[in-house]
Amino acid sequence: MYTAKGQLDREALIRQHVPLVRRLAHHMIAKLPPNIELDDLIQVGMIGLTEALSRYEAAQGVQFETFATQRIRGAMLDELREGDWMSRSSRKSQKDIEKAVQRVEQKLGRCPLESEIAAELGMSLPDYQSLLGKVRGTQLVYLEDMTRSGKEDGEGEEGFLERHDISDNEDSNPNNPVELLRDQRLRAALVKAIESLPEREQYIMGMYYEHDMNLKEIAAVLDVTESRICQLHSQSIARLRAKMRSH
Repeated sequence: MYTAKGQLDREALIRQHVPLVRRLAHHMIAKLPPNIELDDLIQVGMIGLTEALSRYEAAQGVQFETFATQRIRGAMLDELREGDWMSRSSRKSQKDIEKAVQRVEQKLGRCPLESEIAAELGMSLPDYQSLLGKVRGTQLVYLEDMTRSGKEDGEGEEGFLERHDISDNEDSNPNNPVELLRDQRLRAALVKAIESLPEREQYIMGMYYEHDMNLKEIAAVLDVTESRICQLHSQSIARLRAKMRSH
């Protein structure tokens, strides 16, 4: 797309790719906590689009849309990391729940009940359910898991994606969670983990991730409160991550 003088028409290219920015933002925000604003992601994505335009060289043999998509997603993820959208205490609580789920499951050889997880944490059931509501575990894969260098809590643990041997080859973008989740071994492990969830939690995960329903809509279908769906969703995420860690 060029001007009458044969120069790249930057403004026209930006206008043409605004829908791409919006589409990527909508896709990403569907899996993020409710405190993340769509408009903020779109604004950051537009900055990424502008940077892509300034760095793009047609001679490299890559289509502009492919190049821009990587830059836009990268800009959004960088902004989310810098914003530290999930507080350190919430991350620690989420990990404590995951580890408790893993320990109880290993002891019992089955999917633990809420009361059993609460007992493992040394908490009453109401306190445990309150904690679930606070952590709002909406990420199946945390942002810090998206890179191979991510280490937490000084434990030196191998990263989530390292355990599934996701290679950083020239055909993939290591910062793109969509591409990472397309890895067949990871997908197979995830499907198996979801199938092991209690029936109600399977329904919630299906409605949330497959049918793009929000928590309020799911609550109406299951005839419970939205806060209860939030609790069960957080617990489902903890169960899945515990499964994937041991896979």
